[in-house]
Amino acid sequence: MKAHVLLLALILTAAGCATTSGPTTRPAEPAAVTATLQGDAARPDAAAGWVRSELYFGVGEESGASERKQTDAITETQWREFLDKQVTPRFPDGLTVFDAYGQWLFRGAKEPNRLRTKVLVVLHENTPQRRADIEAIRLAWKQATGHQSVLWAQQAVEVSF
Repeated sequence: MKAHVLLLALILTAAGCATTSGPTTRPAEPAAVTATLQGDAARPDAAAGWVRSELYFGVGEESGASERKQTDAITETQWREFLDKQVTPRFPDGLTVFDAYGQWLFRGAKEPNRLRTKVLVVLHENTPQRRADIEAIRLAWKQATGHQSVLWAQQAVEVSF
C-alpha cells in the first residue's frame, strides 16, 4: 500500500510539472482545404510541355572597348513601345520583366561591355509557333536598336494556374 501511495504522489508531482499556469488554449485546427484547381484551355490547372523563356535585352548605354559602333541607351518609353508592339501581341496572356545589370565580353575585346538590361520572362507551350514568336521578338529588337544579339535561355517547366 505504501508503494501505491508513493507512486501516486510521484505521478501527481510529475503531472503538476507538466502544466502551465493560467488558462490553457488549444491551437485552432487548420481549416479543411476545399479549393480545387480548375482551368480552361488557355490556363489549365496543370500542364506539361511548357517552357520558361528568358530574353535578355541590353537597354543601357554601352561602356567598354569595342571595335564596333556602340549603341545608345534605350529609354523607358522606347522599351514600353517595343513591349507593346512586339511582345504583348505575341504573348497577350502574360509576361514578366525584370530590371537587371549585364556584362559580356565581345570577341577580341580586352574588357567586358557593361549596361543596364531588361530580362523578359514568358511561360509558354513548347510549340513551333511559340518558338517562332520568340525569334521574331529577338529579330525585331536587333533591327530596332542595332544590337548584335538578344540572349535567349529556355528550360522545361511544369505550370499550374
